[in-house]
Formats: sequence, structure tokens, C-alpha cells
Amino acid sequence: MSDTLISRSATNADGDQIQRLVFGILDEYKLSPDLNGTDADIADIEANYLGRGGVFEVVENEKGTIVGTIGLYPLNETTIELRKMYLHPDVRGQGLGKKLLERIIKTARELGYLRVYLETASILKTAVHLYKNAGFRPVQGKHTPRCDQAYVLELSEK
Repeated sequence: MSDTLISRSATNADGDQIQRLVFGILDEYKLSPDLNGTDADIADIEANYLGRGGVFEVVENEKGTIVGTIGLYPLNETTIELRKMYLHPDVRGQGLGKKLLERIIKTARELGYLRVYLETASILKTAVHLYKNAGFRPVQGKHTPRCDQAYVLELSEK
């Protein structure tokens, strides 16, 4: 993380900024936001992530503006889903995505999960490349309408 960016746990007070960031990036890639479905989880971060034993972090710039998000959403006792990994265009291309992904994988391990699952859209080529480079492997099945790919990372050590 650069000296001008900080990462912290999100709260419901961050909801509007998170929604603006996520929906803005979806719009950038011509993907449809769905606050009543796929994106309903960001309406209540504390209940949908933190209250379930998951994690949701935001990255803020020096002005306190949220420029990144990343979440871990428990699916069951052994699998946690990587969700809502988004970075504002101003902070892309600086290695932040890789750092966030490495840290969230470490967190999943520390929480005792055996695998990290994620779904993404193939149009998000940089993200797909990042996930593959981190060791995620394609798997069949998906449940999110705007996503056309699913990946899993087996965490060999807890």
C-alpha cells in the first residue's frame, strides 16, 4: 500500500461511497449493477460480511475517499468467497490489486478456510489475469448473472 493510501475495515457508514465506486466501475465495463440481487450485500456490510464472520475492507486515499474495496463472504465451513474487489481507475496499475489479493488470501488462510471461490466477468481482463497469477483455477458453475467465469484457489496450508 502506498503512503497515501490506507486500508481499513468497512462499516455501514461507508455504504454510499462503496456503492458509488462499485456501480461506477460496473458502468465503466458496461456491466449492470443489481442492488436487489448480486449487489444487495453492500447495502449492509456489517450484517452481510462482518456479522457472518467475513471481511470487507476499503482503501482510502489521503482525502478519505474510498478508492478500493475487497470482501470475503463465508459460503460454508471450508469455503469463503472473494467478492467486490474493485479499484478506482486512479489507483490501478500500481500493484495495489496484487497486494490486496495477497493480503485477503492470507486472511482467508488465517480464518481457517480451505478454499477461496470467486466469480468474475471475462471483460475484466486485468482482474482475471491477477486471479490466475495468484493460483486461482477455473471451475464449473456460477450463480451471479453478470459473471461468466468462476475460479477457486485451494489453500493448502492453514
